[in-house]
Amino acid sequence: MTDIVLAADLGGTNLRIAAVGRDGTILERSKIATPRDSKPDRLFSALVEIANDCLKKCEKVNLTAIAIAVPATVDACKGILLDAPNLPELNGFGIVSALEEEMNVKVFLENDANAAAIGESWLGATKNFEDSIMVTLGTGVGGGIIIDGKILRGPDGTAGEIGHINVEPCGHPCGCGSHGCLEQYSSATAVVRMANELAAENPDSKLAGVDKLTSKHVYQLGLESDEDALAVFKKQGFYLGLALSGLINSLNPEAIVFGGGAAAAWDLFMPELLEQIGKRTYLTPAERVKLFRSELGDDAGILGAAHLGFENVDHN
Repeated sequence: MTDIVLAADLGGTNLRIAAVGRDGTILERSKIATPRDSKPDRLFSALVEIANDCLKKCEKVNLTAIAIAVPATVDACKGILLDAPNLPELNGFGIVSALEEEMNVKVFLENDANAAAIGESWLGATKNFEDSIMVTLGTGVGGGIIIDGKILRGPDGTAGEIGHINVEPCGHPCGCGSHGCLEQYSSATAVVRMANELAAENPDSKLAGVDKLTSKHVYQLGLESDEDALAVFKKQGFYLGLALSGLINSLNPEAIVFGGGAAAAWDLFMPELLEQIGKRTYLTPAERVKLFRSELGDDAGILGAAHLGFENVDHN
């Protein structure tokens, strides 16, 4: 019998789950569109359904745990989602106890960026480092901090919320209730907003000539050396560099790894990011820190959740 963890990535768009072995091998997968409702019942039922579907695909396995990565602030100890901006129907829902009762197995919960940081630290770009930071660039900006080989959660579960570091005190309003958060200047959503702002200022811009502009459109124009698109990515890199400089000075990480769809623009935002780090950090930490792109891609969170599941079961 092969020990497995069913590791789920509960996203606002898709609900993915995988059967993962102790060595990180993904044995089977299942995926559905995330059902939405004002109550958590439909989403919970869907999670149970694909968990059972994935389990049925496996042969001769021993289910040791289920681990769930969610885009939310979580109370990992109590197994409760505290604040899920993209899945508000789950706010306050005791998903761990409900799933344990339904599946008769231990269930663990983790923030998705934390899970991705754990995954990269286990099998990915930062596996040879004890102190690292994961930055996820997608619809928002997430983060996970590994110190001495362990994820930093903080007493309230909010450690690593890199996207809500303030980089512009009177800046663009953020969904968290503040203004000028990094998320408003360095996410894929921010790239689109900044591009539209430039297009409004310059009707002759190629950015203005695209209907329903997306971050992919801006990225493609950047690859074609369009000045306005490059200006957007320079701004993205500036604010990322600003936030990460503070983290390098305060945490002295050995490595920073970038994941998420918007990290595809690495070559376009990295020059400005590196320039800001060079200007704003202590020399020795700046020279020490290594910057990487994710090696695990979309599987970082699933693998991190699986590792978390095995660790918790083995140590309890």
